[in-house]
Amino acid sequence: MVLDVDALISRLVGSGDALSGREVLWVCRKANEILVEEGNVVVVRSPVTVVGDIHGQFWDMIEMFRVGGWLPDTNYLFLGDYVDRGYYSIETITLLLCYKIRWPTRITLLRGNHETRSTSMVYGFYSECMAKYGSPVEWAAIMEVFDSLAISAVIDNTVFTVHGGLSPSILKLDHIRLVNRFQEVPRDGPVSDLMWSDPESITEGFSVSVRGAGFNFGEDIVNRFLHANKLGSMARAHQLCSKGYQILFNGKCATVWSAPNYCYRCKNKAAVLEVDDDLINSGGKLLPRHFNVFLEAPEDARRRPLNAVIFNDDGDEPEEGED
Repeated sequence: MVLDVDALISRLVGSGDALSGREVLWVCRKANEILVEEGNVVVVRSPVTVVGDIHGQFWDMIEMFRVGGWLPDTNYLFLGDYVDRGYYSIETITLLLCYKIRWPTRITLLRGNHETRSTSMVYGFYSECMAKYGSPVEWAAIMEVFDSLAISAVIDNTVFTVHGGLSPSILKLDHIRLVNRFQEVPRDGPVSDLMWSDPESITEGFSVSVRGAGFNFGEDIVNRFLHANKLGSMARAHQLCSKGYQILFNGKCATVWSAPNYCYRCKNKAAVLEVDDDLINSGGKLLPRHFNVFLEAPEDARRRPLNAVIFNDDGDEPEEGED
């Protein structure tokens, strides 16, 4: 079976209608053929727009493309957490995979902590797949794609990017290149740390994370990692930011969050990080001017499913720093 990926993209962007089960399986197979060829540390060239958590907020992602530019005219680097929490995880991840098939060198997709079987079964993606397809087959196929996603990227030998953060098991980029990523993310160890860890301004060294996975790490750890790899800064996602981004450690580390009004109730702004010559020539120092802030899609530009719920939501208000 051969499908027209341009037609799939046009349908998703135009109407937001989910792909059929057969189409999902085809997209997964074609995308996986591309993703398995990428290294654990993808080399990315600027200019590129870096995107944080999306969490199934499809129409807000479409708004992000309207603000930041459409492929293939704009290059994108996504830091993971495409699924869970929002109404449209299927539509979100399948559109991004279609873009990867259509323009593989224009978009880089990294893995986040929600791109796992254990997490997505709890926070909504599995339930969404069952509700839309009546079968776990599509969910299982997408999980196999997630096992192939790269786990970090470096932009112009200057900016290190990852979903979560750093690990006590990793000092050099070569250490990341050596790990086996083609599996479910373990609960602990270096791959888990890259997905789950968080920077903390009052921390020195590594400390235990309240998340139950990964670590908190301080400015000294960031400086040591950047110096060891001759890098200027690092950008990551994984934590809700009320203004869409947070800059730490004198511009050496920043969080970018790209899901506005998270869970449709947090009233936060969202942002993308635009890496260009200005940032690279400054040695990678991250400043507010490098972030493009946007709001949620207007009501007339989104669809809300009938009887919509945020799958398996616990009812608690997410707080700053949570994902």
